[in-house]
Amino acid sequence: MNNIILLIPYYNNSDGLLKSLQSIDQDEELDILIVDDGSINRFEENTAIQSFKAKGKIFFEYLPENKGIEIALNTGLKISIKKGYKYIARLDCGDVCIGKRFAIQKNYLEDNPDIKIVGSNVLAVDHNDKFLYSIDLPLNNRDIKNKMYFNSMLIHPAIMFSSDILKTVGLYSLNYKSAEDYAFFFAISKSYKMANINEYLTQIEINEKGISLQKRKQQVACRIKIIKENFYFGFYPIYGLIRNYILFILPYRFILFLKKSKK
Repeated sequence: MNNIILLIPYYNNSDGLLKSLQSIDQDEELDILIVDDGSINRFEENTAIQSFKAKGKIFFEYLPENKGIEIALNTGLKISIKKGYKYIARLDCGDVCIGKRFAIQKNYLEDNPDIKIVGSNVLAVDHNDKFLYSIDLPLNNRDIKNKMYFNSMLIHPAIMFSSDILKTVGLYSLNYKSAEDYAFFFAISKSYKMANINEYLTQIEINEKGISLQKRKQQVACRIKIIKENFYFGFYPIYGLIRNYILFILPYRFILFLKKSKK
């Protein structure tokens, strides 16, 4: 058995799933767990297996009905812990791995045992794979924790973490719809060190039908709630609150325009 498992939640996106599986370098050593969140349009297991060329196995879990990504993720975490994996990585359907992403992240965690979760810089494209913008993130623990008050400084589908932190942090909270990852990272930051690798190891797809964009106001509202729950009187929390209240008001098209103008 490999010591890395890649958790992919799935919901009615077979083309995106196959695209993600096909992007994994054939020399990578990892297993994959696909959690189907009660999809109407299920994927073909044999096609998924054939699309995965790396050195590992694919496991499938099917939820009887659509319960939301938080439930799918927590189901995957419980299975991953039960199977005894040392590292858990994330990817979303339609997102693409660049190079030997998982080997690079695993080596980083093993070379830096004080770091328990690691992400990377990310490239963002549209549904036609047209480049939109790049996301360059802070690299060290201090900067990540400070700037988490602005926005998430770890990109969810680009992370890998040590499974043993779940004994302290627990699973994804169900109280922050569309911002479960942001709450999860804040929980981790209270007990463990975090880092990003200064390489583009993942390409994410910005899809107008995606959860983050469809429920953007809900996401920002939950982000504000999380900031308040972790608030202290200082520059980062105060600026972060102001920034997110502004983001809550602004239309997403304007925000996307600003991001694209920086490329």
